[in-house]
Amino acid sequence: MGLTMSDLDSWLEPFLAALGHKKRRLWAPLYLRGLLGPSERKSLQPMAARLGLSGHDQLQHFIASPAWDDAPLWRVLAGQADRLVGGAKSALVIDDTALPKKGTLSVGVERQYCGQLGKRANCQALVSLTLAGREVPVPVGLRLFLPEKWVGDRERCTAAGVPEAEVVARSKGEIALAELDRLLVARVRFGMVLADAGYGASAAFRAGLSERGLTWAVGILPNQKVYGADVRLVPPGGRKRRLVPD
Repeated sequence: MGLTMSDLDSWLEPFLAALGHKKRRLWAPLYLRGLLGPSERKSLQPMAARLGLSGHDQLQHFIASPAWDDAPLWRVLAGQADRLVGGAKSALVIDDTALPKKGTLSVGVERQYCGQLGKRANCQALVSLTLAGREVPVPVGLRLFLPEKWVGDRERCTAAGVPEAEVVARSKGEIALAELDRLLVARVRFGMVLADAGYGASAAFRAGLSERGLTWAVGILPNQKVYGADVRLVPPGGRKRRLVPD
């Protein structure tokens, strides 16, 4: 059975209540219906035509309106996801999401590894968190990764509309842990954290999971060495010292 407009409206009710602003509550459902429509053309003009609007100006205003606090929406999403699939048998999956881009003006666009293409390419990279239970995945977090070249170019960030507070060098692992903390505050329930080697290779990321008292399983690189906790390094001609993991 496919999703009906009535189903969509019911799902959106708590999110629209959190928006607060009357015009946002009006135009958000229309914009989402345009994105979910069958056409591959997701630009505003064809979307407005499919929705039966006289023009696309109002949709343009909705998209281009000044930045607003999205924290209430994330809290609603966390609650809804937990209600649907949260529990001790659920897993929180941390991964990358890449958006290939041909231009250079979109925030965070850089030549970097693009999972969607399986190679380095011009793209945006985002850290994604998904709550999965009973074979049902529900996205609960998605944050843009800002490459070093962007962080070091304040003028470029300002021109692209990046808030000054966000122009900070953060690894993907640091972004993932910050998002995980947000979900813990929201009391989202899961029994295990999963991540691939892109995250598991980082000792700081693995330690962050353990420090939070979480059960986790992550991938590691084929050439990554693993030792027991009691192993000590003996450098040539030196004293024994505790092994520091990668």
